[in-house]
Amino acid sequence: MTSPTLAPQQTRECIDACSDCAVACQACADHCTRQADPQTLTCIRLCLSCAEACLACLPSLTRAANYEALCRACAELCEACAAECERYDDQTMSQCAEACRRAAQSCRQMASA
Repeated sequence: MTSPTLAPQQTRECIDACSDCAVACQACADHCTRQADPQTLTCIRLCLSCAEACLACLPSLTRAANYEALCRACAELCEACAAECERYDDQTMSQCAEACRRAAQSCRQMASA
Protein backbone atom coordinates (compact mmCIF):
# COMPACT_ATOMS: atom_id res chain seq x y z
CA MET A 1 0.00 0.00 0.00
CA THR A 2 1.28 3.44 -0.90
CA SER A 3 1.58 5.95 1.93
CA PRO A 4 0.02 9.36 1.26
CA THR A 5 3.34 11.00 2.05
CA LEU A 6 4.98 8.88 -0.66
CA ALA A 7 2.24 9.39 -3.25
CA PRO A 8 3.10 11.06 -6.55
CA GLN A 9 2.71 14.84 -6.63
CA GLN A 10 -0.46 14.77 -8.74
CA THR A 11 -2.11 12.35 -6.31
CA ARG A 12 -1.05 14.47 -3.33
CA GLU A 13 -2.50 17.57 -4.99
CA CYS A 14 -5.80 15.78 -5.61
CA ILE A 15 -5.94 14.58 -2.00
CA ASP A 16 -5.33 18.14 -0.81
CA ALA A 17 -7.87 19.62 -3.25
CA CYS A 18 -10.55 17.10 -2.24
CA SER A 19 -9.86 17.66 1.45
CA ASP A 20 -10.01 21.44 1.03
CA CYS A 21 -13.20 21.16 -1.00
CA ALA A 22 -14.90 18.97 1.60
CA VAL A 23 -14.11 21.52 4.30
CA ALA A 24 -15.26 24.46 2.15
CA CYS A 25 -18.49 22.68 1.18
CA GLN A 26 -19.33 21.85 4.77
CA ALA A 27 -18.65 25.46 5.79
CA CYS A 28 -20.82 26.71 2.93
CA ALA A 29 -23.68 24.36 3.83
CA ASP A 30 -23.48 25.48 7.45
CA HIS A 31 -23.41 29.13 6.34
CA CYS A 32 -26.46 28.68 4.12
CA THR A 33 -28.31 26.80 6.85
CA ARG A 34 -27.76 29.69 9.27
CA GLN A 35 -29.23 32.08 6.68
CA ALA A 36 -32.48 30.08 6.74
CA ASP A 37 -33.20 31.15 3.16
CA PRO A 38 -35.22 28.52 1.27
CA GLN A 39 -33.57 29.66 -1.97
CA THR A 40 -30.27 28.15 -0.78
CA LEU A 41 -31.68 24.65 -0.26
CA THR A 42 -30.21 23.40 -3.55
CA CYS A 43 -26.85 24.85 -2.56
CA ILE A 44 -26.95 23.15 0.83
CA ARG A 45 -27.78 19.80 -0.73
CA LEU A 46 -25.08 20.10 -3.40
CA CYS A 47 -22.47 21.21 -0.88
CA LEU A 48 -23.19 18.27 1.41
CA SER A 49 -23.15 15.82 -1.50
CA CYS A 50 -19.96 17.33 -2.86
CA ALA A 51 -18.25 17.11 0.53
CA GLU A 52 -19.25 13.45 0.81
CA ALA A 53 -17.97 12.70 -2.71
CA CYS A 54 -14.64 14.38 -2.00
CA LEU A 55 -14.24 12.44 1.23
CA ALA A 56 -15.19 9.20 -0.55
CA CYS A 57 -12.29 9.67 -2.99
CA LEU A 58 -9.64 9.98 -0.30
CA PRO A 59 -9.20 6.30 0.67
CA SER A 60 -8.75 5.20 -2.95
CA LEU A 61 -6.39 8.08 -3.67
CA THR A 62 -4.23 7.31 -0.65
CA ARG A 63 -4.02 3.67 -1.76
CA ALA A 64 -3.39 4.82 -5.34
CA ALA A 65 -5.85 2.22 -6.58
CA ASN A 66 -9.19 2.19 -8.39
CA TYR A 67 -9.89 5.89 -8.02
CA GLU A 68 -10.65 6.80 -11.64
CA ALA A 69 -14.45 6.31 -11.59
CA LEU A 70 -14.75 7.97 -8.19
CA CYS A 71 -12.70 10.93 -9.36
CA ARG A 72 -14.83 11.33 -12.50
CA ALA A 73 -18.04 11.35 -10.46
CA CYS A 74 -16.52 13.68 -7.88
CA ALA A 75 -15.41 16.12 -10.58
CA GLU A 76 -18.94 16.30 -11.99
CA LEU A 77 -20.45 16.91 -8.56
CA CYS A 78 -17.81 19.53 -7.73
CA GLU A 79 -18.58 21.36 -10.97
CA ALA A 80 -22.32 21.34 -10.25
CA CYS A 81 -21.70 22.60 -6.73
CA ALA A 82 -19.38 25.36 -7.96
CA ALA A 83 -21.95 26.49 -10.52
CA GLU A 84 -24.64 26.67 -7.85
CA CYS A 85 -22.45 28.55 -5.36
CA GLU A 86 -21.38 31.03 -8.06
CA ARG A 87 -25.00 32.11 -8.46
CA TYR A 88 -24.81 34.03 -5.18
CA ASP A 89 -22.93 37.18 -4.25
CA ASP A 90 -21.52 35.81 -1.01
CA GLN A 91 -17.91 35.42 0.11
CA THR A 92 -18.35 32.01 1.75
CA MET A 93 -20.14 30.68 -1.31
CA SER A 94 -17.48 32.14 -3.62
CA GLN A 95 -14.74 30.45 -1.60
CA CYS A 96 -16.64 27.19 -1.83
CA ALA A 97 -16.99 27.56 -5.60
CA GLU A 98 -13.24 28.15 -5.93
CA ALA A 99 -12.44 25.06 -3.85
CA CYS A 100 -14.91 23.03 -5.91
CA ARG A 101 -13.32 24.18 -9.18
CA ARG A 102 -9.84 23.22 -7.94
CA ALA A 103 -11.06 19.79 -6.81
CA ALA A 104 -12.92 19.22 -10.07
CA GLN A 105 -9.83 20.04 -12.11
CA SER A 106 -7.61 17.84 -9.98
CA CYS A 107 -10.07 14.94 -10.04
CA ARG A 108 -10.43 15.19 -13.81
CA GLN A 109 -6.65 14.98 -14.15
CA MET A 110 -6.54 11.92 -11.91
CA ALA A 111 -9.41 10.25 -13.77
CA SER A 112 -7.60 10.64 -17.07
CA ALA A 113 -4.14 9.70 -15.78
